[in-house]
Amino acid sequence: MATQLSELETQLEDLRIEGTEAIATSQTLEELEQLRINYLGKKGKVSVVLGAMGKLDPSDRPRIGSVANEVKKALETGLEDKRTALQRAQLEAQLQSETLDVTMPGVYHSQGRIHPLNGIIDRALDIFVGLGYTVASGPEMETDYYNFEALNTPPDHPARDMQDTFYLPDGNLLRTHTSSVQIRYMEEHQPPIRIVAPGRVYRRDTVDATHAAVFHQIELLAIEEGLQFTDLKGTIKEFLRQMFGDLPVRFRASYFPFTEPSAEVDLQWQGKWLEVLGCGMVDPNVLKAAGYDPEKYTGFAAGFGVERFAMVLHQIDDIRRVYASDLRFLRQF
Repeated sequence: MATQLSELETQLEDLRIEGTEAIATSQTLEELEQLRINYLGKKGKVSVVLGAMGKLDPSDRPRIGSVANEVKKALETGLEDKRTALQRAQLEAQLQSETLDVTMPGVYHSQGRIHPLNGIIDRALDIFVGLGYTVASGPEMETDYYNFEALNTPPDHPARDMQDTFYLPDGNLLRTHTSSVQIRYMEEHQPPIRIVAPGRVYRRDTVDATHAAVFHQIELLAIEEGLQFTDLKGTIKEFLRQMFGDLPVRFRASYFPFTEPSAEVDLQWQGKWLEVLGCGMVDPNVLKAAGYDPEKYTGFAAGFGVERFAMVLHQIDDIRRVYASDLRFLRQF
């Protein structure tokens, strides 16, 4: 029995030495995993040796068990240390193969620029939002009602001649102004309201240096109890001050079917008076069309062309340049 005990101890020690040497000389993680299976797996060499413990005297088994645990621990420690070393070597090799030379000059990709029209729209909306207005939008294909009738422009109204319109086969039309957004907004909201409506509009204008069939407008609307023309003047003056600077402004009497009284606004730009926008107090008929009581509420509205502002502020000589997608032109902004 003592011989068997000594033989098992010798076999376990031999496995420890053999396994330690094999682990130390392994070159890959795959080879290391195979060694783990060969020595410590369920059918590994250590398990085979321990299978002979059944022939030992019960009093000798704890001794062999202790030796076997020491061998397992030694092999597991060797496996773990070698695995760490192989993983580190693998990572270092990967880093060497993927090295980035930070001394090399970077590749520059030029950034895009904001289109001059978008720049004017963003700038105007920032001003009006700062004054307490909400941005509103609506469809570009409109009905005759929202584009004309609800804005106090019935079918026989001569003001329709002021806007040469694109009509569609189904009886609808391409909106000639963003005033239709105001009607739609009023139908869904009760006063007080303050909105600014930017968007694309369409008119059958002859295209030249200052006219286009497709252009952009921004219109504002404020409705509340007690609003007066002085409120309109103060709002317009503050907007123009933030947009153009502290320049002289004048209001000239004019006519629009949806405002009464109405006015054109001029700005003294580079020593000359320049017409920049139209405005007025909301006509009572427009308030009635939206379901508001004109005896209780008053309001004012104003609108301007984005292209006109862009041409003035950026000194553009031809409106067609902003639609040409010419990078030589657009890179200036």
